[in-house]
Amino acid sequence: MNPQRPVIVSACLTGEPCRYDGGHKAHPAIRKLMQEQTVVPVCPEELGGLGTPRAAAGLEGGDGHSIWAGQARVVNERGEDVTSAFCQGASRALDIARECGAHRAILKARSPSCGCGRTGGLHGPVEGDGVFSALLRRHGLELLTEEDLPPS
Repeated sequence: MNPQRPVIVSACLTGEPCRYDGGHKAHPAIRKLMQEQTVVPVCPEELGGLGTPRAAAGLEGGDGHSIWAGQARVVNERGEDVTSAFCQGASRALDIARECGAHRAILKARSPSCGCGRTGGLHGPVEGDGVFSALLRRHGLELLTEEDLPPS
C-alpha cells in the first residue's frame, strides 16, 4: 500500500463500537496499518443517521448495485425499509474518501454496507457487493476486506 495515500477503512475494523449490536470487529492487521499510514475510518450506517445499536438489516431483492439501480432495498429485522439511510450514509462516506484522496478501501466482509463479493441479506448471504462497496467500486476505488489481509 502507498503510505502517502489515505485508506478508507470500515470503522468497526479499527475498534470503533459502531456495529449494529454496539460492538466492533477490531482487526490486528488494521491496527498495524494505522501505525504505518493514514487510515480514515467511516461507518456508512452511522453516517446515514442510523444509531448504534440499531436493528440488524440486510439486502432484499439484490445486492448493492441493485440498490443503486432502484431494484432492491435494505430492510431491518423489524421490517422497516432503511434503504434511504444506507444510501445517504454511503454517499457521505464516498465524499469523505474523495476529500482525503483515498484510492483504496478495506471494508468489513459480509456487511450489507461494506461487504465485497458476498454481503449480508436479511435471510442469508447475498452474492455481490454491499451498498457502500458498490458505490466505491463504481467510483474506481480498489476494495479489500479484512479477510484479504495477512494474518497477524
